[in-house]
Amino acid sequence: MRLGGLFDLETLEKKINELENKMQEKNFWDDLKTAQSITQEAKILKDKLDKYKKLESELEDIEVLIELSKDEEDLEIKKEIITNIKNIKKEIEEFKIQTMLSGDYDKDNAILTLHAGAGGTDAQDWTEMLLRMYTRWCYNKGYKIETLDYESGDEAGIKGVTIRVEGEFAYGYLKAEKGIHRLVRISPFNANGKRQTSFASVEVLPELTEDQDIEIRPEDLKVDTYRAGGAGGQYVNKTESAIRITHIPTGIVVQCQSERSQHSNRETALKMLKAKLIDLKERAHKEKIEDLTGELKNIGWGSQIRSYVFHPYTLVKDHRTGIEDGNIESVMNGEIDLFIKEYLKQSSNGKLDI
Repeated sequence: MRLGGLFDLETLEKKINELENKMQEKNFWDDLKTAQSITQEAKILKDKLDKYKKLESELEDIEVLIELSKDEEDLEIKKEIITNIKNIKKEIEEFKIQTMLSGDYDKDNAILTLHAGAGGTDAQDWTEMLLRMYTRWCYNKGYKIETLDYESGDEAGIKGVTIRVEGEFAYGYLKAEKGIHRLVRISPFNANGKRQTSFASVEVLPELTEDQDIEIRPEDLKVDTYRAGGAGGQYVNKTESAIRITHIPTGIVVQCQSERSQHSNRETALKMLKAKLIDLKERAHKEKIEDLTGELKNIGWGSQIRSYVFHPYTLVKDHRTGIEDGNIESVMNGEIDLFIKEYLKQSSNGKLDI
């Protein structure tokens, strides 16, 4: 068993050597932003190489066990081999996916925002169901989450929520979830038991690191403070420290209420705004942030990506990849890797746009 074909190992090692040579140059740190970018790139490539070598070593250990077991009747060794093979298959599959995540922000933390769409109370309930689904997914991945903004629904559920997802490749994976998610079910809020269709939007942005920062003109910002609200103190604080920032040229609004400090909330809100502006700039094919205007903020936004049908049958279908799963309970408990990985595979093959 070997890992050949995942990527060009020789080219990877050559690139790492080139970057390390640059880092040894006398004036390397004179341009701090470029130096940080090169250092980060070198770390990402070295991490990939280390993971590759670790998997190679684990495969060699399995091969040794297989050789030892040929003349043995020890069932424990055979069980160990089967377990190890299952585990490394999962690791290799995960590694294959991660080799596809080579975008500028793929390795970064993610800012995930959910908004209730058409469907009234059902849509707000649906938004809360999606929050639970993503929370479970993050837990299964070992990612940490922090609620940055939360607005309760009128009768049930939530109108909107923003969470920070901390972990390696959080943005790379979650970018596959951008778009409109559609729910079809018998409404628990309808006395006539009618079937209801509801919608919620999912927005995913990278949390920018220092070397990815951009400049925004202070005169383009309107900053307001307000008292934090939310789910009875469960998610956010109640002090007069929440921050709302409006980017005047585009009309984009971000807000944060997770910290007790106005300064901390302002810093987080600014990060969110910068990530939104970078995302908008790239989608609008503009060269500078200053070129963005309000007419552009909905470009490419709002495509329906997935349907979750609870009635008259149970099925989750991704409309981009064609992937389906009839175990809707499992999906709502966070088992969404099937959809994410297929989307990333097809995007990597040029079949889809990221």
